[in-house]
Amino acid sequence: MSLENYQFHYSFTGNSQKSPILFLHGFMGNCHEFDETIKLLSDDFDCLTIDLPGHGKTQVFGGDECYTMANTAQALINLLDKLKIYQCFLVGYSMGGRLALYLYLHFPQRFPQVILESASPGLITEVEQLERVKSDEQIARKLTICVEKSDFRAFLLNWYNQPIFGYIKNHPQFKGMIESRLQNNPLELAKSLRFMGTGCQPCLWEKLEENTNPLLLLVGEYDEKFIVVNRKMINICEAQLKVINNSGHNIHFEKTFAFVQNLRNFLSLNKH
Repeated sequence: MSLENYQFHYSFTGNSQKSPILFLHGFMGNCHEFDETIKLLSDDFDCLTIDLPGHGKTQVFGGDECYTMANTAQALINLLDKLKIYQCFLVGYSMGGRLALYLYLHFPQRFPQVILESASPGLITEVEQLERVKSDEQIARKLTICVEKSDFRAFLLNWYNQPIFGYIKNHPQFKGMIESRLQNNPLELAKSLRFMGTGCQPCLWEKLEENTNPLLLLVGEYDEKFIVVNRKMINICEAQLKVINNSGHNIHFEKTFAFVQNLRNFLSLNKH
């Protein structure tokens, strides 16, 4: 997918003389998703953050196909080429983790080490995929209605009632996170969900079996759904799994220090 179809909003933070890390945010996030993490890493890494299609300040000029996982991945590779980054570490959270896994498995030479936070390789059966597409479509419609009723904040607060997020609402910075999420356009979020949601993404389970590069999987103690998924992942590929105590789906937000410590340990242990 040509870069002409996108105007990516991105930023670099850290030490430009050090190894680059590409951070991919989750659904409804933006390039500031990992700000607290990057503060702890900026002396030792060159941290690149990007607003993914449908999020933040990134603009999409092409059609709906520009929002798909395959086309987004190719556009990101083209952007890295433009930035002359031919190898980098890769960190992805949730939706960004699914995209990171796609990138990793299709362009393994570009990403020697990858950290996936609360991610999955997608759904295996057509029945599961169709059910999830229906579910995602219902959420996309709610996002569209948010624009008409001006109740995006209510949508967000309800979103974080999901069990996978554990006790995230008790976090002292939760209100700030909601304010950041409110900077997104609900109509664009709906497009992202319709074209890069879990139901319509390519299933990566079979390709995951081919993995030989170092891979770290992080999941939160309270995120039972993704603990099950990630345990299945380590049974079929070379990967480490770490369950982070007292955390739900969003580990880097709830347990920033533990997240950074695991990232540092993994990257230092697997130096080439």
